[in-house]
Amino acid sequence: MLSERVYAHVRGAIMRGDYAPGDALKPQDLAQEQGVSLAVVREALVRVVGDGLADRLPNRGFAVPAFSDRRWQELAEARRTVEPVVLRMSVERGDVGWEAAVRAAHHRLARTPAFVPEDGEYYSEAWSEAHRVFHRTLLEGCGNPVLLETFDRLWAASELARRWSAHRGPRRDHAAEHRGLEEAALTRDADAAAERLVRHLTLTATGLTEPAPGS
Repeated sequence: MLSERVYAHVRGAIMRGDYAPGDALKPQDLAQEQGVSLAVVREALVRVVGDGLADRLPNRGFAVPAFSDRRWQELAEARRTVEPVVLRMSVERGDVGWEAAVRAAHHRLARTPAFVPEDGEYYSEAWSEAHRVFHRTLLEGCGNPVLLETFDRLWAASELARRWSAHRGPRRDHAAEHRGLEEAALTRDADAAAERLVRHLTLTATGLTEPAPGS
């Protein structure tokens, strides 16, 4: 499907940093570049807006979100409000199949390099996907698809900010943070799991508002 191809192209370009914060996404240029109609491009851009990776501006078309500490802090606040509650439900309701899925998702994440030469200073595509799957799997034990859809939307909207945070603020021990989340979930310690998730999300938000080391 043409719109799917254009959507994947634009989403990937934004996530790779091909566009700077606030850059315009020009339908005519994209249509010419991709060899498709303006209608196809607009359909794809609307989907990117739905992911939280672009803004639709009145009378001005589409643009990559401008970098705003307030914007990302609001996303972080939403995630800190929703995800720990869903994780508690997941810990309480998850079955043996959920436990196995959490362990497998963590194993994949731990074995996937966060950085590879071809992706430069950004997190690798493979690590980013393993990271998403691990966090979503932690919550899937809740058994509530509406809550999981909410997580999907919040995750997509915050993904660009998280990538930008790769080179802002102090380096973190992501491996230890994720290992702690896995351990708390699988020992069925809902309080510890929720507390560790809040801290994990808070560190990400803090990294977005702190200057890069040495700056």
